[in-house]
Amino acid sequence: MSQPEPNVDEVVQSIAEETDTPAETVSRMYTDTLAEIRSEAHVFDYVPLFAAKKVRNELRDKHHRKH
Repeated sequence: MSQPEPNVDEVVQSIAEETDTPAETVSRMYTDTLAEIRSEAHVFDYVPLFAAKKVRNELRDKHHRKH
């Protein structure tokens, strides 16, 4: 049984708020990351979760390096 797709707008907004990053930037990163992971995936059930986690971590790391 596959997992339901998360609401992309909600995911983007959540990451944007958590990382203090503009939603447009997060949306672009999330879309690109999702496409990248999907192109390499054999099982797609958790791809949106992996993409969100990767974007969130990249933005947090970037934010911490600035401070």
